Amino acid sequence: MTLVVTFTGRVPLTTPGSGSWLYVWSYTIQPTSPAELLPGQRVALALPVDADVRDPALFPGVPALTGTFLEGDDGISRQYVGRAVSGTGAQTVSFVAPQAQRNRELMLVTQSQAGRPWSVKPFATSASGPSDNVGTLPAPAPAPGPGPGRPVGDFAGTVPYASELFGVYQPLPGWLGHASTARAAEALGAPLPKRAPAGDGPGRLTLGEGPLAPLAPLAVWGNRPPTDGILSPVGLVNLFREYFFEFDTFLGAPVGHLWLSPGGTVEVVETSTRRTLVERTAEQSETSTQKTEEALTDQTDLADAVKESNANETSLGVTSNASANYVGIVHADVSASYSTKNTTNTSSEVSHKHSRTQSSKASSEITRNFKTTFKTVTETTDTSSRRYVVQNTTDKLVNYELRRKMRKVGVQLQHIGTQLSWQVFVGDPGRALGLGELVHVVPAPDLTSLKQPVKPPPLAQARVTYSDNYPIQRTTDSKNAPHQDADWYKQDGWDRLWRGEEDEYVVAHFEYSAPPPGPGWKLSTAAGNEIRKVSATTSGGQVAKFLAGYEVLDATSGRFRINCTNVHFGGGPYIAFTVALVWEPPPPEQDPALQQYLAELAVYEREVAKVQRAAYAQAVHDRLDLITKVRQRDPEDLRKEERHSVFTDLIGQLDLFQGQDEKRHLSAELIRGMFDVDQMLYFVEPDYWRPAPTTDPPGTPAAWPTADSAGRYPVPPHDWEATAADPVGGATVTSRFSHTGAVNPPHATTSTPPDELEYRVDYLITENTPPAPTGSSLGWLIQADGDERRNEFLNASWVKAVLPVRPGHELDALGWLSSAHVEGDAALDKDYAWQTGDPADWQGKSIGWVLQALAAELQARNTDITRTLAAERVFETGFDPLDGGFRPADPYQIFDQWTEVLPTDQVVAVEVTYDPRTGRQL
Repeated sequence: MTLVVTFTGRVPLTTPGSGSWLYVWSYTIQPTSPAELLPGQRVALALPVDADVRDPALFPGVPALTGTFLEGDDGISRQYVGRAVSGTGAQTVSFVAPQAQRNRELMLVTQSQAGRPWSVKPFATSASGPSDNVGTLPAPAPAPGPGPGRPVGDFAGTVPYASELFGVYQPLPGWLGHASTARAAEALGAPLPKRAPAGDGPGRLTLGEGPLAPLAPLAVWGNRPPTDGILSPVGLVNLFREYFFEFDTFLGAPVGHLWLSPGGTVEVVETSTRRTLVERTAEQSETSTQKTEEALTDQTDLADAVKESNANETSLGVTSNASANYVGIVHADVSASYSTKNTTNTSSEVSHKHSRTQSSKASSEITRNFKTTFKTVTETTDTSSRRYVVQNTTDKLVNYELRRKMRKVGVQLQHIGTQLSWQVFVGDPGRALGLGELVHVVPAPDLTSLKQPVKPPPLAQARVTYSDNYPIQRTTDSKNAPHQDADWYKQDGWDRLWRGEEDEYVVAHFEYSAPPPGPGWKLSTAAGNEIRKVSATTSGGQVAKFLAGYEVLDATSGRFRINCTNVHFGGGPYIAFTVALVWEPPPPEQDPALQQYLAELAVYEREVAKVQRAAYAQAVHDRLDLITKVRQRDPEDLRKEERHSVFTDLIGQLDLFQGQDEKRHLSAELIRGMFDVDQMLYFVEPDYWRPAPTTDPPGTPAAWPTADSAGRYPVPPHDWEATAADPVGGATVTSRFSHTGAVNPPHATTSTPPDELEYRVDYLITENTPPAPTGSSLGWLIQADGDERRNEFLNASWVKAVLPVRPGHELDALGWLSSAHVEGDAALDKDYAWQTGDPADWQGKSIGWVLQALAAELQARNTDITRTLAAERVFETGFDPLDGGFRPADPYQIFDQWTEVLPTDQVVAVEVTYDPRTGRQL
């Protein structure tokens, strides 16, 4: 007697709401006698524990699962799926599992009743086969761990939920456009005329003669120099569309753990936070990411992240019109082939590399985008929108893993068209763009704590009086004492006074010293300032007769002499006189009061300078904080301004009407008629092609910064007196400040002389300023309300502008470009270098002929409505799995496919068990 177990088969599970990837598996257990399976007995298949068998209780509406059960065994790595024996004869055991199948070892077990031990029964897998405790039968394949869910083939027909357009630009070499070639010719010492004249002869077409002959080395095709792609005025833009499909959700790796004791209840509060660049925490700062990637961390969807990446990626070409059909244009290498098939294949490879790298960066950032914190509380006071009550009603300890719900997003790339384009170079593109100036008024420093010295009044002439006595004194040759009541007058021919008597004389002059008002004062001898008598009285107080002259002997000491000519002493021994004196002040440098004032003023001004310096340093500190908080302008508006600047320069270069301003609108309309100006894009060339003044001061090529290097925006001195003609002078801030700093050279061991220091043009920061934008260490001019693209544009050496030709105007545009007054036809008669994959009829043809054929082909394609419909087919048919994931693109085909896994902010609690001996999850 032996039991026979056979695999009946599997059929798709059709229950509404269940996954289409689930199947109902069925096995038949055939006894050879009724005693082998008794009614009421439980019989089950022991499947490996890694088989993804679903609980039949989850599918109550499936008849085949009626009466079946699923039980686990903590002791062995098996799970039991079976049923209670009903009646006699064959018993069918069914269960739900994924479709994947593999031959695996199974066991047959029976149980007298629930809760009793299982008994292993020998069985055979066929009626004539051997019987054993273990048999090999088809069974569900091992379930994968947390992974990407179902295969992509299950999602055929899914409509994309978002899409993103971009392109790849490739210059076409060979044709030497006049605008760019003229610069090369000037470098070769053979400058061209402003526009190549039409009468240069056919030699210009092959560069065999005429003024264009020196350019022949630049057009060598076989061993192409790098200049041929630069000098060409045309190229191709291959356009691609990136589609995003919502595929599947699954549970990811555990992010938390809960355990509940028997009868226990906990409330789980889930708090989801999103990290952004603005809210920088200590934990955030430990994550090392590049700025462009960090900018994606505020996105929760891959499509949005890719759109933002295209907007922020500074290596892409830029088109600023909101209605433009594509945003990011990748610049590829020069294409040696003109064939649309070859350029499309090459562009598809570039698109594959760019898009895969871009989406990987985005998904990597999104993976780190969410952080979930779980709190176990006994009393609920949180008002979070996600609050879960978990209760253990069993008599066992229950463990839960908290697992993140993940999304699987599919991505496909499709080629949707090719456009002929005109490329032009524009030098110093940011020169015409104005910058935003932050108005910030610096208040005057508080000087109330400083005492300002009072300036003494300027010294003026001092008019003072001097009083003294003029005595009556006999001369040495007088024989008699002088009479005090006589009238004395000067004796002619003698320096003495007499009264007419031959034996009686008195002294006629006396010297006096008047004290000066101060050091350095001098008696004035100027006309009008002579010494004059104020009063004269006798010793008795009566008005006296006193006539005299006054002579200054020493102006510095104040000595003067009175030369008396007539005097009457009135009976007394002297005349009391008062004279008026005029003192001249000393010069300012000898004025002690002024010198004292100047000394005090110097001290005061030094203190004021300290206060002002501290106040202005604080103002610079505040300005740095303020200017870094200025909100950025709308990137779309910035791109419009840049495009306007480029287009203005382009019109100026063409000068189709020889400077006649009233006809410039005709130039614009001619260009707009053939080129899609609204979709004009440009590639910014780095500033290292034109060294900035910070690293290359005028007159000193290739020099390092010196102490005189200033940077693009050094800290300006403040005009505290507001003497500038500018009404807001000193009250505006244009950019982040630069400052020339010095450090010791390597291996310096002592104080370094100033001429040996290493100078650098630094940028200023404070403890509050966010990280400086790109270009700060390079001395760039930074626009306060601009973005990274604007800063690159302002500091660019030049830009390459690319104007796509309007569909249907390819031949007209090519003919206009080859005219003498635009790009000319230099080198168009040179032989085209045929490449593998090019049309066979292009062999032996000239560059001009091939360009005409290419333009005709593109014109036919771009006006064919069926091509347009082919590019839109995915919106009708949905997702079509691409075998192999990638193939070189043919025009208008989907050529690339991959999937990305993204997290959500949802967490699922999954009950798990662990082996108490090994600690491994069962």
